[in-house]
This record gives sequence, structure tokens and C-alpha cells, in this order.
Amino acid sequence: MFEDLRFPVIAAPMAGGPTTPELVAAVTAAGGFGFLAGGYLSADTLSDRIAKTAELTGEPFGVNLFVPGGAAEADLGAHIERWRAEAERHGVEPGEPRWDDDAYAAKLDVVLERKVPVVSFTFGTPSPEDVERLHANGSSVVVTVTGPAEADQAVAVGADALVVQGFEAGAHRGLFADEPGAEGGGAQYGVLSLLRLVSARTALPLVATGGLVHGADIAAVLAAGAVAAQLGTAFLRADEAGTQPAHRQALADGGRPTAFTRAFSGRPARSLVNRVVADFSATAPSAYPEVNNLTKPIRAAAGKAGDPEIMSLYAGQTYELAGSGPAASIVERLQTEAREAATRLSRLR
Repeated sequence: MFEDLRFPVIAAPMAGGPTTPELVAAVTAAGGFGFLAGGYLSADTLSDRIAKTAELTGEPFGVNLFVPGGAAEADLGAHIERWRAEAERHGVEPGEPRWDDDAYAAKLDVVLERKVPVVSFTFGTPSPEDVERLHANGSSVVVTVTGPAEADQAVAVGADALVVQGFEAGAHRGLFADEPGAEGGGAQYGVLSLLRLVSARTALPLVATGGLVHGADIAAVLAAGAVAAQLGTAFLRADEAGTQPAHRQALADGGRPTAFTRAFSGRPARSLVNRVVADFSATAPSAYPEVNNLTKPIRAAAGKAGDPEIMSLYAGQTYELAGSGPAASIVERLQTEAREAATRLSRLR
């Protein structure tokens, strides 16, 4: 699946805009692999993006889907009021804080109809029945895990490979369950530690992700047992990415720390620290997707207005080291750096 890539780098599925068909196609053309983000999209839009990507590249690519959870039990009242004030500042109405399943079943039908060769899942595992449907259709199944116990669950349902996500990663942690009282939603493992723990439990191919922006990072996770490295933040400022201008500028400016917050979506996600992260995080409820639906139109308005203080500026811990330019040039730089790192490993001979 990933072992035969010309260069073992994967463009992560970044939902909400950054991942585009053009980005997936460009990384694929450069010898890597790309995932389209299915999260937040309607089934029809996802189908259109799959078709567009297929037009741009004749190579295989993947699609990522969010596994739906249950409705929130937390009280959202105070959080709703705080966001209502931000909505008024931008002249929009807050979204309805409702539960939905992100059109999961319909989008699963889309990837089956389109015969997507690799389908990955975040926030949980697909059912064994869905895994069987995908396998029967010729698709490989990949599950994102953030801890050893989640890896065991993914293996049990028949996953073909695992994306091992360290706490360094930007945007949402792929936690199967968000523990409201835990910072970051649960146990936090660095990507190298988690690779070693998971590889001791399963022989499935492992893809490493979390704070990887340099070719030496890719060499490091390959040495630790991964078959490929999945990078998101490294491509946020790629020319082909759909990252909003204010988000791009904040990444380029640097200087902001990153932190986990539930303030934007109701699930722990690593973001650059802005006013919302600083002021809302301590009391933000564990309530996904209700909070995400509440804040979505407000964040969209902030993006149009170029207001980074209430946007979800998702990024990994090492975002300041990521570059910009065409995706092909980013991949080329990563290749050069990875080869230089591999040369340094010759000291071990």
C-alpha cells in the first residue's frame, strides 16, 4: 500500500479547507501519496472532489472519513453565550449546536462507488461490516490511533494499516473517546514512543504522524519502524493548499505557541494560541460536533475578515520550521533532507 512509494511521504487529510485535489495530486506526482479530507463535506461534494482529484492524477490516492460518536452530554450554555458575542462582532448568527453524523453512511457509499483504493478513518474504527464491504470492493482500510489500546481495537476490526498519531500533531487528535477532564482528551504519546509501543503489538504497516516537517523527521520515523510519514503542517503553506490567508500569515509570522483546545470544535485540537484559545479553552466543553457546528459560521466570517484571533489556526508543534512554495518543491526539500539524515546514520555501521 505505502511500501512501494517512490518517497515515503503522505499528505495528511486536513479537513476544513487546507487539503485540495490540487495538493493531493501534486504530492502524488512528486512520488508521495495524498489523502483527501472527507470531514465536514456533503457526500456530493466529496464525490466531486474525488472526481476532480482523479482528473488531476492517474495515481492512487486516499480519502479520510470521520467516524461519528454519540451526542454530547455536556452543558453548552456558557460556551454558546461566549461565541454569541463573537458572532455579533462579525455580524453573523451562531450555528445551531446540534449533533450530526457528518453524513458518514452516505460518504462511505461514495468511496465504495468511486472505488477509492485507500480509505482512512479518524475518531474511531469503522464497523467490521464496513471493513468487509471496503475489502470486498478492493479498498484498503487505515485507522488513525493515538494509543496502544486504540491500535488493538483497529487491529480487531480488520484494519490493513495504522496511522500512529503523536501528540505533536496539529489539528484534532484522532482519539476514539475524548476524556473531558484530561488535557488533550487522554493519554499523550510522542510519535516515536507510540511507534515503538504499537509496533510491539502488531505487524501491521505503521504510518507515523505528528510534528513532522523536516526530512530528518521522516528518516527518524522510518528508522523507528514506520513505512511512511504523514505530514500535514508541512503542507499548510503549499501553493496548492486551501489554507486561508490569515492562517497562512500567522504560520509565516511564527512566534505563537501551540496548545490543545476544545474551544472551536468540542474536541481536543492543537492550534496556534490566539484570543479564543487563551480565553475560552479552560471552560470549553467536550461536545463534538455540537461546538463545531456552533462556531463554524463565526470562524468562516473571521476568515473572510482576516481576523486570526477567533479562527482555528490548527498547526503542529513544529510549524515554524515548515516552508512554503509549490508542493513539489516541498517534497523535493524533504527528500534532500531525508537523504542527508540517512547519510548521518552511516556512523552506526
